[in-house]
Amino acid sequence: MTTYGRTSLVLALSAAAVAATLTVAPGATASASALPGGLSWKPCGPAGLGQECATLSVPQDYAKPAGPQLSLAVSRIRSERPEARRGTLVVIPGGPGSSGVQRLSQKGAALGAELGGAYDLVAFDPRGVGGSSTANCGLDPEDRRMVTLRSWPAADGSIDENVARSRRTAEACLANGGERLRSFTTANQARDLDRFRQALGEEKLSAWGVSYGTYVGAVYATKYPHRTDRWVLDSSADPNPERVARGWLADMAKGAEDRFPDFAKWAADPARAELRLAEHPSDVRPLILDLATRLDHEPKESTTPGVPLTGNILRQALQNALYSDTAFASFAELVRSAQDPKSIPVLPAQSSAAMPDSDAALSVAVICNDVKWPRSVRAHERAVAVDRARHPLTAGMPVNMTPCSFWKSPAEKPTRITDRGPSNILMIQSLRDPSTPYTSGLKMREALGARVRLVTVGQGGHGMYLGNGNACGNAAVTTFLTAGERPAGDVYCG
Repeated sequence: MTTYGRTSLVLALSAAAVAATLTVAPGATASASALPGGLSWKPCGPAGLGQECATLSVPQDYAKPAGPQLSLAVSRIRSERPEARRGTLVVIPGGPGSSGVQRLSQKGAALGAELGGAYDLVAFDPRGVGGSSTANCGLDPEDRRMVTLRSWPAADGSIDENVARSRRTAEACLANGGERLRSFTTANQARDLDRFRQALGEEKLSAWGVSYGTYVGAVYATKYPHRTDRWVLDSSADPNPERVARGWLADMAKGAEDRFPDFAKWAADPARAELRLAEHPSDVRPLILDLATRLDHEPKESTTPGVPLTGNILRQALQNALYSDTAFASFAELVRSAQDPKSIPVLPAQSSAAMPDSDAALSVAVICNDVKWPRSVRAHERAVAVDRARHPLTAGMPVNMTPCSFWKSPAEKPTRITDRGPSNILMIQSLRDPSTPYTSGLKMREALGARVRLVTVGQGGHGMYLGNGNACGNAAVTTFLTAGERPAGDVYCG
């Protein structure tokens, strides 16, 4: 999932990616309690949650531990039941680009209640995000809008503009981001997580990673297998080290196709009244595709000055809406407004507003720094043409050229996820996920082998536990985290 975290270049969550450091709670004293690891905590976040924040120093380059240091915003909510506490659970955010500190604020109360005080809950803003050390590319506002960061082809299928924008984005990041931007990688996030573990004074951590956070969690479980306790991966993607984020982006075409029938059924329900878009579910798809095509050629004035509703903004809004049933209504309202000659559409902020430069830089940097991307413009043109015909809902965007094709080669190879390590991982996956399709999640399950059990949730959406899932799936995760009990084999929660 919506906000920038959910609409980052590849993966996303419903948590916001652009959280600033949480402010110290009103009335808090200046004193702070310090752990043996050197973290000094102060109250922060929503009143009554008991959230505390601190700052952790990590090397910019772990090969040069005495070199430049980065600051990470870290946070915790301590268990209020010491007699029930069994360890520390880290909440790993998605993105790349989501704030762990803000996600803890959003999910801390529900997670604490669900787990009955079994854990201190902790999280951090990854390097480049929110209250942690950031970097900038110096991008123009037009190049920092999600609908342009995502490489949507032109109305006629041309990618010339995408190529030009990708090139200048990569050049700006190279010129302005420096070595700090180059350090924004998944491998370093895993290393930062282990540094956080040490600072907390914990021998092991349990974890709940969602979306991109599942890849971070899988990399950590591969690099530090005996530092993992009870590990939950929620909405996983294919960890293929030859493709990584390039594969995740391409998979979104299939994810949209898998998920769209849920929206079509919703939008044809007679109970929808004013938001009903068609009489039959089969009529919704051609209606959306026809509307997007018309807006390609005749954009409609919106309430955002200088930003009309285009076909690509409509397509981007659809991708965002497919993450959760709760977003269906707002997308249906946008469609109805676009159809009404007398109406002026209100654009979703995540589709129309420019992201802060540091957030745009981070969302591009991680996926480009992690793996080498193909550079051929002609090959991208061919791929886009095929994908537009095969998956018109995403119109070729998932296989189009990105700034990564003009990026400096990665400093290290991606981690190959393996089955070596303790069997202490539980995966939970939606059957119809718009971002990390089920077939992609099965690739993660295959890579982890005997280390994992898979809970399949038979519905649509992205982010299952305490989010878009069901009671059966929630119970499976909660039982694992609190009692250490996993299903004997993979299970289905209808």
